[in-house]
Amino acid sequence: MNYHHLFGPVPSRRLGVSLGIDLVPHKTCNLNCIYCECGPTTDLTLERREYVPTDRVLAELDDFLEGKPALDYITFSGSGEPTLHAGIGTIIRHIRTHHPAYRIAVLTNGCLFFEKDVRDDVRDADVIIPSLDAATARTFRRIDRPHRGLAIDDIISGLVSLREEFSGAIWLEVFIIPGINDTDEELAALKRAIERIRPDKIQINTLDRPGVVDWIRPATAAEMAHVVASLHVPGVHIIGRPASRTGIASFSGDLRAAILQTLRRRPCTVDDLAKVFGLHPNEINKYIQVLVEEGAIQEKREERGIFFVAT
Repeated sequence: MNYHHLFGPVPSRRLGVSLGIDLVPHKTCNLNCIYCECGPTTDLTLERREYVPTDRVLAELDDFLEGKPALDYITFSGSGEPTLHAGIGTIIRHIRTHHPAYRIAVLTNGCLFFEKDVRDDVRDADVIIPSLDAATARTFRRIDRPHRGLAIDDIISGLVSLREEFSGAIWLEVFIIPGINDTDEELAALKRAIERIRPDKIQINTLDRPGVVDWIRPATAAEMAHVVASLHVPGVHIIGRPASRTGIASFSGDLRAAILQTLRRRPCTVDDLAKVFGLHPNEINKYIQVLVEEGAIQEKREERGIFFVAT
């Protein structure tokens, strides 16, 4: 079967070997975050509907999982917001019923949990990883550039309700942009929100690769340590880069070499490479990150986006 809605398995620094499920077209989201490595949002929407056929996703999952592959997680992620798909609850329940050996993770911006039906749709997952980059309206708008129908107070209240109803693990991710959401005022507001949400973990992250805008930079180790100390809540830690993805079973040395060989011939964007190799952009991104960390390639911002060139 040709898989249109599954990608990977990919080596993930947080979830190990992960099979991805992408439920919405590229960059269909309710946010347009300035740091997103997938590029700017092209369909900024709050509409929940069946963006891709639920039955087709179920057929692909059954086909792929028939061989009982070794996976750490089946992960709802991709290049948009998965909870916008109206069938996500049906798909999660199908995995739980027909493939109970696999753990389920949902990577989400967390914006829609003030809606009870969204919370109900994800209740059978094992792990939910929502984002909360700011707890003040001004900074939320500056970083996440939300759909006009979203308000940060509603989002925080939705995450509080999720914690009250959800029996699995919640790992809250906070993406730090120096000078914007790491001030004393912003960190104090985040701390108050986190204490209300009570996640099992708080994962502090920063820029790995260029985002939508070119003026943001990664936080330094000292800046990240300051954030951790200022939040001063249980379970907070910094998401570090993996020592090496090449030791993960799903990492393909042949694909790494093929991507590098392609970039030696001509610069490409992630989307270019995804089309060349017939892979999901998220899968390509994992190999790009390895090559950047190794110093084998570098980034170059052009009018059409971020290109990668061999060094």
